[in-house]
Parts: sequence; C-alpha cells; structure tokens
Amino acid sequence: MGRSHRSKIAKQRLFQVIQSVKEILEIPDDYRVGIVPASDTGAVEMALWSLLGSRPVELLAWEAFGKDWYTDVLEQLNLPTNQHLTEYGDLPDLVKVNFDNDVVFTWNGTSSGVRIPNGDVIPTNRGGLTICDATSAAFAMELPWDKLDVTTFSWQKVMGGEAGHGIIILSPRAIQRLETWQPQWPLPKIFRMTKDGKLIEGIFEGATINTPSLLCVEDFLYSLSWARSIGGLQQLIARNKANAKVVDEFVRVHDWLEYLPSRPDIRSTTSVCLKFKHHRLTPTNMARFAQKVALSLEEEGVAFDIKNYIKAPPGLRIWCGSTVEKEDLELLMPWIKWAFEKEIALI
Repeated sequence: MGRSHRSKIAKQRLFQVIQSVKEILEIPDDYRVGIVPASDTGAVEMALWSLLGSRPVELLAWEAFGKDWYTDVLEQLNLPTNQHLTEYGDLPDLVKVNFDNDVVFTWNGTSSGVRIPNGDVIPTNRGGLTICDATSAAFAMELPWDKLDVTTFSWQKVMGGEAGHGIIILSPRAIQRLETWQPQWPLPKIFRMTKDGKLIEGIFEGATINTPSLLCVEDFLYSLSWARSIGGLQQLIARNKANAKVVDEFVRVHDWLEYLPSRPDIRSTTSVCLKFKHHRLTPTNMARFAQKVALSLEEEGVAFDIKNYIKAPPGLRIWCGSTVEKEDLELLMPWIKWAFEKEIALI
C-alpha cells in the first residue's frame, strides 16, 4: 500500500480486481471491465459524455439518481430525448421505450426501492445502446449481459467497500461506438476512453486514469475473495433474497407499514424502501415522524442511516444487500415495531 499505483505490483492488484469482477459477475469474455474515477457517478457520466450524441436518447427516471442522468443528457448535453418519468414508487411503462435510440436508466433505484424486474423488454437486436446504472444491483441481482451495453457500479454498494472508485463494463457494441463516434463536445481527461480512435487498453488492464486508494483496492479484493468462497454470484443473490424476505414477512403482518413501490414485481431486494400509515400520521407530520423513528433506533445502537433518502417520500430505507447477515435483520424487526409504537404514542 506504500507503492505507486503505477508500480508493477499495484497494477497487478488492480488487474486482479478487474478479473475477479468479471469472474464473479459472470460477464461475457468479449466484454471489457475498467476501473474509473469518481465512483458510480463518474462511470455513468463517462459513458454519457463519451457515447451519446449520434442518435436520440430515451431517458428513464423514477428516483433521484436517474434524474441526475436526466439533467446531464437534457440540460448539459442538450440532446433530443424522449422522457419516461414517474414519481417515487412507480416504474415507467418500459413497453413505450424505443430501443433503437440510446437508452439511459438505473436497474435498481437506490433511493426509491424500485427496480426493473428483468430484461425481457430489451430487444437483443436493438439499434441503440443501453446504458445501465446498476450500482445497487450488481452482485445481488441477475443482470442480462446480452441486453446491457454499458453497465456501471461503485464498490461501496452491494460488496460493502469504500466509495471513490467506479467500474464500467462495456459490450462489443459499446466499444464499436467508442471507436467510431466522436462527440461534438470537448471531453475532460477523466472521461476519455479512446485515443486516436482506439480504446485505451490500460483502463481495462489496471492502469487507472487517476490515483486509486490501494487500501480500498485491498478491501475490495477481500470482499471479492469472500464472495468467491461462499459460492459466487448465485450465493450472493440467494443471501440478498433471504434478507429481503425477512423484511417482507415483517411488513405482511404489520398494517402500519407498507412498501413504497406500488407493485411486488418492481420492489428492490437491496434498498428496501418502506412507508408508515396510521390515522394519526398526516402529510404535515409524516417526515418528522419517520425521522424520529430512525433516530430512536440510532440512539439505541440498533440501526444506522435507515431513514429515507432526503429527496424521497418519508419512511425507512433498509439495506438488505448480500453482505448483510439475515440474523441481524431478524433482530432489527422487533426494534422497528418498538420505535414505531414509542413515537406514535407521542402524537
């Protein structure tokens, strides 16, 4: 960890990250995996600024981060778009999306608890590229690689590592676009994936654009080694589903709690978003109530940071990712009931 990230040993460790990600996520051999700056945000924006512009864009947004990409495409790049927007808790009608255009979307809405149920609606013979922010889905949900041309995530979500680094995964179709399309706008250095019309191979071999933390590299490698030791992707998915089931069984038997997502098939199994319902709760006092419930749990040392995302409707957001132990969630559920009853009695 005291060596330069350009040293032989450090580049070997970075390349080991790339190889391990590809192995555990079961990514096809002809897809390229790269380590990029600025977490998932950097990876998504690298894709948007480098790949878009040759055709119209279909923008899908149903939560905070999808709306960030909406701002990039519509207000910064000023590209012609078809917009598919819904409020928190719903999913746009995917049948209306034109996949002959480039399509930008999140797979799993971290701040809304809404996910795409599967990739069935995405045609294999599409004309445009699909650019998918999968940061709270990778390592916990099945991702249909033949339907995804650009996929991004950050280390700190499902695998529980430190933030600051992003992963970008490119299909052969995305690579072809990169090598044949030149955007009309200037590209900052951290967004450049090609030089003289060819892919910069170093990005996909461990020669990162900027300086990564080698401590974070070792932390991520440790997490990936653990994932491999328990059986790989299918076991990670199974752990995530088992965790989400604990919350689901609790919600089913308590009528003062319900999911934020409107339909069961679109409910996230990682970022599980819940809302309260009670005759004493009104739009005026709901936000304060949710905050006090979360604070009560934190003060008892039971759960931390489970209040709703700041822009989302009031409620709880419980992380059920693959590194979480099911037993811990089972211990949490009675405490949520305790905090609810404690705070509702004060209204």
